[in-house]
Amino acid sequence: MTEKLVIISAPSGAGKTTLVKHLLDKRLNLEFSVSATTRARRGNEKEGVDYYFLSEAEFKRRIKENEFVEWEEVYEGLMYGTLRSEIERIRAAGNCVMFDVDVKGGLNLKREFGERAIAIFIMPPSIRELERRLVNRGTDCPSKINMRIEKAVYEITLAHHFDYIVINDDLEQAKNSVFDIVTRFIASPD
Repeated sequence: MTEKLVIISAPSGAGKTTLVKHLLDKRLNLEFSVSATTRARRGNEKEGVDYYFLSEAEFKRRIKENEFVEWEEVYEGLMYGTLRSEIERIRAAGNCVMFDVDVKGGLNLKREFGERAIAIFIMPPSIRELERRLVNRGTDCPSKINMRIEKAVYEITLAHHFDYIVINDDLEQAKNSVFDIVTRFIASPD
């Protein structure tokens, strides 16, 4: 069997993490690729489960040593990336890799893996709804929310580069849509 990779990307607050967790709960032979980041931990986040939390110096050292498949400075001083070792770990376990990444990261992964990967863009129903979700999440100050909204407006212009666009205006419908897309992809001939 050829390896298969599933990429879920969206603007912050569009619901990609909820949809990724839904897929992982469905026992589809998917395993979550834990990203590396320079950002501080939030709440109950755990090292190696939610993210690999790296200092900026450690992150840059790993860039120089070509340890990332892809990486981005998502916001100034805030870097995220996918470690090659993480993909190798999942492949060695015989599982398909599941990515929950920002939009540029998703496009970079699709470029890297081509037809072996499926890239799904989770579209918020509107910018106004996205802002409401970010405010209700309660993790960011108003200036950070504004920064995320500005970025989302740009990211939405990139949606057409993905294999599929799923509008997350009804969570159950979005869950069903991503499940159907991913199960068809995994079941397709190599």
